[in-house]
Amino acid sequence: MNTLKIKYTGSTSLIPAAEIIKNGGIVAFPTETVYGLGGNALDPLAAGKIYAAKGRPSDNPLIVHLAKAQDAGKYCYTNDLFYQIADAFMPGPLTVILPKKSNIPDSVTGGLDSVGIRVPSHKIANELIKLSGVPIAAPSANLSGKPSPTEFSHIEHDLDGRADALIDGGNCDFGVESTIIKLNGNEIILLRPGAVTAEMLSLFCDKLTIDKAVTEKFDGVPLAPGMKYRHYAPECPLTILEGSDEAVYEFLSCREKRGVICFDEDLPHILGKYVFSCGPIHDSLKQAQNLFSCLRKFDQIHDIDIIYARMPSKAGIGLAVFNRLIKASGFNIRKL
Repeated sequence: MNTLKIKYTGSTSLIPAAEIIKNGGIVAFPTETVYGLGGNALDPLAAGKIYAAKGRPSDNPLIVHLAKAQDAGKYCYTNDLFYQIADAFMPGPLTVILPKKSNIPDSVTGGLDSVGIRVPSHKIANELIKLSGVPIAAPSANLSGKPSPTEFSHIEHDLDGRADALIDGGNCDFGVESTIIKLNGNEIILLRPGAVTAEMLSLFCDKLTIDKAVTEKFDGVPLAPGMKYRHYAPECPLTILEGSDEAVYEFLSCREKRGVICFDEDLPHILGKYVFSCGPIHDSLKQAQNLFSCLRKFDQIHDIDIIYARMPSKAGIGLAVFNRLIKASGFNIRKL
């Protein structure tokens, strides 16, 4: 497949990509979270192309992206709580799971009777949806199971020759995929953490529950992307280290042929050629922005046997960083 590469210079530069989507093709594009790989959400064949390009299991549902929250009622059954949340967080990095209408193909939802609805705030993503004239179904634009793409070079590496077009919109703002929630009456169930945090959402409901799949292994039917399968993983095995600074530094000093993901404050204390910081210890947003880039760096390194990562905070957006790391490690945590 010859892949068209588009450098965003304004709305008119997106017209070729919009035409591709209208005609059943697939396009990788930037959002405020990560790059997405999108196709016409009303076309079951387009969904099949997305799954094939990524090597993605067909029971792992896609998210439907809309230009505005008011369009949600065309594709799913909404309620008052949805619109309260939408008023607060849409456009933005939030996906809400709602019962789907029949115009959303089963191939988009992995056979589920529900669909994830999101309204991206990124200018390019929102303009592309409007120009296409259809909702866009899109997961992250990486090969299945690998770290999500937050830079144009990442989608070039993964999808050149697999997608019809790639749009260069620079680096993504948040660096981790959208928060995913399901509504149950006036209860919010958090299925995947992101930049819209549990603390923010708790202000809009009587009860907020964090699904076990956020922090534990999951073997059931996935209601949302990222719940069931090993995700975000580099080629090399990854282990998360939980312990004091002193214990971590001593442990790493005795290990050769290893890579390290740490915090800025750790850099003077951890020697080695392949030691990368994802940000300051108390800046979870910066850690989220840098995490996938750090993980991808190790796929270009061939003289290490294992990667160690420091345990992040689980507060605020730190929960999203923790969730991505435990998925990437296959839930491999070493307590020191």
